[in-house]
Amino acid sequence: MDPLVAAIDQGTSSTRFLVFNAKTAELISHHQVEIKQRFPKEGWVEEDPKEIMLSVYECIERTCEKLCQLNIDISNIKALGVTNQRETTLVWDKETGEPLYNAIVWLDLRTQPTVERLINKAPGRNKNHLKHKTGLPISTYFSAVKLRWLLDNVDEVQQAVLSRQALFGTVDSWIIWCLTGGRNGGVHCTDVSNASRTMLFNINTMAWDPELCRYFEVPMEILPKVRSSSEIYGWMKSNSLAGVPISGCLGDQSAALVGQMCFREGQAKNTYGTGCFLLRNTGTKPVMSEHGLLTTVAYKLGKNEPACYALEGSVAIAGAVVRWLKDNMGIVQSSSEIEKLAAAAGTSYGCYFVPAFSGLYAPYWEPSARGIICGLTQFTNRKHLAFAALEAVCFQTREILDAMNQDSGVPLTELQVDGGMTSNRLLMQLQADILCIPVVRPTMSETTALGVAMAAGAAEGVDVWHLRRNLAVGAERFEPQINSDESEFRFARWKKAVQKAMNWETTEPCCNTNDQQQ
Repeated sequence: MDPLVAAIDQGTSSTRFLVFNAKTAELISHHQVEIKQRFPKEGWVEEDPKEIMLSVYECIERTCEKLCQLNIDISNIKALGVTNQRETTLVWDKETGEPLYNAIVWLDLRTQPTVERLINKAPGRNKNHLKHKTGLPISTYFSAVKLRWLLDNVDEVQQAVLSRQALFGTVDSWIIWCLTGGRNGGVHCTDVSNASRTMLFNINTMAWDPELCRYFEVPMEILPKVRSSSEIYGWMKSNSLAGVPISGCLGDQSAALVGQMCFREGQAKNTYGTGCFLLRNTGTKPVMSEHGLLTTVAYKLGKNEPACYALEGSVAIAGAVVRWLKDNMGIVQSSSEIEKLAAAAGTSYGCYFVPAFSGLYAPYWEPSARGIICGLTQFTNRKHLAFAALEAVCFQTREILDAMNQDSGVPLTELQVDGGMTSNRLLMQLQADILCIPVVRPTMSETTALGVAMAAGAAEGVDVWHLRRNLAVGAERFEPQINSDESEFRFARWKKAVQKAMNWETTEPCCNTNDQQQ
């Protein structure tokens, strides 16, 4: 039997455990468990760290059972990688192993007052004040402001920091710490791709930055050790895979970049998940965006390998808009139904949907924006809304791609795509039409998990995966089918709708209806 490599893919809406053949990259078996999101107040998004870990253990055990049913010996699993939702922030007690608060999810908006306070103390009230070190604007999105909120608002976190029992981490750190023993010798680490999303990490020196930590008033002793994306961090303890090395770690978008084999400068991929994330490899030098994109560490595939960087456009709401139509509005019964519904309309009939539920991310970075549906007439029905929701995902991607083309000066000629939403063929065709370039979807959609499996299998001391070999992964192309004038007209209308969504929310007390209700 060829060696196998496993991947934990802990996303915003679900956890999955997947096992790949290290020689062929074939997916052998997997299991998935949905994660419950909690919305305790408007704009707040939390998840239970214990539920996350239980889902990880359940996925591992179920997948091992499936392998046994296939007569595959789980001792063939030679390594394990962890890929994760990024920026989601946890603090736990290293003595008890207990989380001190729920995980604050990347989408969460509670830190808006914290962000405003931080921007107000920046020279010239410039939200890009720290960009030369972090590649990021000061925003609710990143981990440091979430950690600052926890330190300011949660007594248990304050006490644990004072008594030197607190550990901070993103989801990757929490999972690795738990799997390698937790309070009994668990390894407290993260990789460069996740560290670069905290706003505490200097992407030039590749280390936690004392000045940034002072700016956010974060004690450095609670931070995990930063490692490369491909090396042995520790070994699995106490389950079916005890003794297997954990040797790969990548934030989910970096993992998808690796899984799509975007190792050359200029190659790009877009992942359609809860949000939408377009990354373009810029090589071994960070490129600062002039058009609202993020500069991020893509990966560092080995202790002695150079770090590679990417320009990134982040969209907060992509698949989440379908979940909203299903859970909040009851417009569809299942996520798969939206394609049939939208296809039945064939057009939005002039209806435009800006799903700025968490403000707007790239290229605007405007937290005060809110969701808006405009262009409604008496003729508009739920089919048109479904179509407008899918178009919204495509328009948001177009805005990012335009910014990326301006920053790089080299227009992208085709877009590689992956993620759960890419199974929607109508969405893929709409995307090609709105971008006016072909969209290329691999037949194996699990590129995020594949990417971290590659990193884990290629780690020194594991050496069962050769990163640069060409994988025989088939792909389907979606060519543009409408003329560019129609595409430009629809895009211009979308941008008009975006302007109407701007500056909707304010933290001024006179306008805050929540305060009046309390």
